[in-house]
Amino acid sequence: MMEAQTIPKPIIPRFPSLKFILRAVAVLIVAALFFVPNYVEDTYILHMMILIFINVVMGSSWNILGGYTGQYSVGHAAYFGAGAYTTMLLLQYKQVAPWYGVWVGAAAALVVAVIIGSICFRLRGPYFVLASIAVAEIFRVATLNLKDITNGAEGVLITEIPPLVIGGRLITDWASKVPFYYIGLVFALLIIGVTWLVRNSKLGYYFQAIREDQDAAHSLGIGLTFYKNVALAISAIFTSLAGSLYAVYVGFIDPSTVLGLDVSVQIVIICIIGGIGTITGPVVGAVLLVPLSEALRSNMITDLLIKVGIVGEETRMGLFLKEHLSQAHVLIYGILVVVTILYMPAGIVGFVRRMTARKARA
Repeated sequence: MMEAQTIPKPIIPRFPSLKFILRAVAVLIVAALFFVPNYVEDTYILHMMILIFINVVMGSSWNILGGYTGQYSVGHAAYFGAGAYTTMLLLQYKQVAPWYGVWVGAAAALVVAVIIGSICFRLRGPYFVLASIAVAEIFRVATLNLKDITNGAEGVLITEIPPLVIGGRLITDWASKVPFYYIGLVFALLIIGVTWLVRNSKLGYYFQAIREDQDAAHSLGIGLTFYKNVALAISAIFTSLAGSLYAVYVGFIDPSTVLGLDVSVQIVIICIIGGIGTITGPVVGAVLLVPLSEALRSNMITDLLIKVGIVGEETRMGLFLKEHLSQAHVLIYGILVVVTILYMPAGIVGFVRRMTARKARA
C-alpha cells in the first residue's frame, strides 16, 4: 500500500494586532517628543506643549481617584494650589530652589490629602462632591486672608529662578522654555506610567472594586477608607507637582489662578471629554482642550472666522465675537461636556473603542 501523502498546511501570515500597533505608535510619539525642542524654534508651540503636559498630569492624577476609584472630587484645586504656593513661598521667602520646593509642596499636598480624606470619605456620592468643593473654597478664602504670608489677592511674583548647577556645572539658567518642556514631559510620562501600574496591580483592582460597588467591596474585606485615601494621596501628590511646575513656569500665582473652582472643573472636564477610567483619556482631553482654550482666550477663532469671510469684521456679529468669545471658554467647555455625555458617555477614547469593536465584528 502506498503511504498517504501529507498535504502541508498553508502558511497564513500573522499581522500585528491593533493593540500592538497602537503601542508602537505611542512609543514613536514619545520618542519624537524628546526631540521637539531641537527642531521647533517657535516659543508659542513650546508654550502650548508645556501647558498640555501640565494638564495631562492634572487630568491623569484626578483619574486615579475619580476614574479608577469612583470618587468624583471637584476640589483638586486645593492640591494644585498647595504645590504652587509652597514652592513659590519657599523660593520668595527662604530662597529655596524650586527643584527642592516642589517636593516640599508634594509633601504638603499629601498631608492635606490625608486630613481631607479622613473627613470627607465618610461621605458618598453628591455629598462627597460638595465636601470637596467646600474644602477647596476654604483654602482659597484662607489664602486670600492670610496676607502676611500669601500676599492675599495680590499674589506671589518671582522674577528670577536660581540657575541649576550640579557638580559645578551649569545645567540650565531657565532663560528658555526648553527646561520646562522636558520637566513637563517627564512628569506627564511619570503619571501615565503610575496609572498603568495602578491599573494592572492588586491596588488597582481594589480601586475598581470600590468604584463598582462599595458595599460589595467592603463585604470582601477591602478597607474602603484606607484605599480611598491611598488613591487620594497618589492623586494629590501628582496634582501638586503640576501646580508647582505651573507656578514656576508662569512666575505668578494668586488665589483665583491656582485655587479657583474653575481649576477643579477644568481637571474634571479633561477626563470627561477624553474618557474617565482610561490611561489615554486625560491625554486626549488635554490635547483637545488646551489649544481650544488658548484659541478662545486669544481670539484666534474670531480672527479665523473673519479671515475666511464667515463673519464680517465690522458687523454686529464680528464685534460681538471679538468682545465676548475670549471670555466664553467656560461656556464652550459646558457645551462640550453636554455633547460628550449625550453622544459619547465614555469619552472620546471610549467612543473610538466602541467604533473599532463594531467594525471588527462586522
